[in-house]
Amino acid sequence: MIARRFLILLAATGLAAALAPAGETTAPAGPQPVPERLVLSLTPSPATSVAVTWRTTLPVGAASVQVARAHAGSTLADEARLVPARTEQVAADASTTVWHHSAILERLEPDTLHAYRVGDGTTWSEWSQFRTAKAGPAPFRFLYFGDPQNGVKEYCTRVFRAGFASAPDSAFYLIAGDLVTTTIIDELWGELFYALNPLGRVMPGMNTPGNHDYGQFLLRGQKTKMASPLFRAHFTQPENGPEGLEETTYYVDYQGVRMVSLNGNERVPEQMAWLDRLLQDNPNRWTIVMMHQPVYSTGKERDNPKLREALLPVYDKHAVDLVLQGHDHSYGRTYKLREGRRVDDDARGTVYVVSVSGPKFYRVNPQHEKLMAKIDTGKQLFQVIEVDGETLRYESRTVTGELYDSFTLKKPARR
Repeated sequence: MIARRFLILLAATGLAAALAPAGETTAPAGPQPVPERLVLSLTPSPATSVAVTWRTTLPVGAASVQVARAHAGSTLADEARLVPARTEQVAADASTTVWHHSAILERLEPDTLHAYRVGDGTTWSEWSQFRTAKAGPAPFRFLYFGDPQNGVKEYCTRVFRAGFASAPDSAFYLIAGDLVTTTIIDELWGELFYALNPLGRVMPGMNTPGNHDYGQFLLRGQKTKMASPLFRAHFTQPENGPEGLEETTYYVDYQGVRMVSLNGNERVPEQMAWLDRLLQDNPNRWTIVMMHQPVYSTGKERDNPKLREALLPVYDKHAVDLVLQGHDHSYGRTYKLREGRRVDDDARGTVYVVSVSGPKFYRVNPQHEKLMAKIDTGKQLFQVIEVDGETLRYESRTVTGELYDSFTLKKPARR
């Protein structure tokens, strides 16, 4: 929620209102002190903390979170610890101001179910619950969604729900960019949070910005290319990446896996220098990178040779295990690769995946077909990835539940 550092002003004055789609709203009518768009995010210390973000359409006096160890009784409000939240005023469009609130819940117990609610002391959300990570390496699984982008409420709601139903015990979820198609239209963000409910309230997320989450915005009076203020306001993500790219380039160590979000929209060489240093001292057995733009494009006439030139030396040097991507509105999964060539299953190398959760599809780009174990288009998908010691298991499933693709990676402990 890095937008808290300054008052947000949308550069495209009046454009959001002009482009706003007609139809059912996803928020209560009129300004409200009622918490909405509530979402959890991973922190750099997932065993002992979690980030919470929400908004109200009226200012509130004392935004805060109540958190307690979850149990089957109804005395949570009496036992909960109160955590003050930080509030920022945000321009939802050219004529509407809203208030976004964020808090990092710290001093939590590892591997423990916690209950929480957000509010202002008078108006509260419902109680929800989440589980913190274990303190060290341990088996877990998580959900991966390619970009939703279009028709999010209409079509992506069932994808998120199908993923949640398939793996309700997932530790977290991630979305590989292009969360909405026009980032300055607040109503589209409302559709996203409608679609994510209840997933986003009970399972922390990791989100990386896509090109549709970027734009030219006014920052201290200057037009600046940056992640949309609405992207930044809706999530409270780690700020442990390169300066100026906080909450878009970051990492989380989760039970033996280093999870890295990269921002493919700007300053890629600088991020590669940062990633090289980050992976030089990596105590985890596994490394998984998420970014929006694919290294090996799968959709229509796209290709990213400059991205490959920048990324592959670092990926190959540190044997990144898995790269999860979006952007190309199709599906592609490479064999294990090193230096752009297929290697044996037991060799050091990287598997690259492109997936899509939304309803927009591109025809397949055959340029990298020889590197692909599977390539196809026309299906809304979600992925369940499980890490258990030396084994990583990957499954891609259609929104209707059929197994679409799968593979297994093996990786002995470092010596």
